[in-house]
Amino acid sequence: MRNTELKREDGFWKGTFMAMASPCDVLMEVEKKSLAQDILNAVADEAWRIEDKFSRYKKDNVIYKINNSIGETVVVDDETARLFDFANELFEISEGMFDITSGVLREVWKFDGSDNVPDKKQIKKMLKKIGWQKIERDNNQMTLPKDMEIDLGGIGKEYAVDRCVQIARQKTKQSVLVNFGGDLAMTRSRINNRFWSVGRLITGSEEACGLFQLYSGAIATSGDANRFLLKNGVRYSHILNPKTGWSINDAPHTVSVAAPTCVEAGMMSTLAMLQGGDAEAFLKLQEVNYWID
Repeated sequence: MRNTELKREDGFWKGTFMAMASPCDVLMEVEKKSLAQDILNAVADEAWRIEDKFSRYKKDNVIYKINNSIGETVVVDDETARLFDFANELFEISEGMFDITSGVLREVWKFDGSDNVPDKKQIKKMLKKIGWQKIERDNNQMTLPKDMEIDLGGIGKEYAVDRCVQIARQKTKQSVLVNFGGDLAMTRSRINNRFWSVGRLITGSEEACGLFQLYSGAIATSGDANRFLLKNGVRYSHILNPKTGWSINDAPHTVSVAAPTCVEAGMMSTLAMLQGGDAEAFLKLQEVNYWID
């Protein structure tokens, strides 16, 4: 059941709800409870709208329609086309390492902490179903080859954060922070140049390890979410190489990046994770603020 909760904290209102399998917080530097509730409702409604529209777990949305098109052309709306444009940009920037068709690898990789590593034959079979370059796109028309599927989970939450920040900005001139499971952004600076203090979770831990003091912009975090396999002393992260189908070696447990928008921060943190052991060297070249564990 979808619902929101609102409570008063030290000088601001805090709204909470669940969306996209994540706890979501909305911190609002406003006085009136009615305004805080209005902002919270608008943010939650937008988060749920995006989840309903783009989640691959839903059976009545555009992603389901595309994934079950059996090679037939599907016409998508402008919002969906823009997200595919962004996915294409990430695919090109990463030289194919970020690929929204690679989710099918979950059929052979079960990251449950066991030692059940798939064999080479299983992975080779799945590689035939991967490859963003195999998809035909022409403006808002899209043709997905049979047996392939797409998954926007790698960019959906950051997109939702930025969309909700835009909505909150229209509701008030005061500062609002939107935090969806550690991916967060704020509308504008707080009064008297104060910051929003947000606990930083190290992936796999239960408690905050240090704090982010956010004055402006956004932060996004990518990590292994404690999802891995362990066999013969080798740890296999859930960060997978779509070209080989195998776990990326030496990927950090967690990468957080600061940027003007959550989408930009998420892009950098995700691309860094895909660099494996070279993640920090990659981030240094980007000249961004980052945190690695």
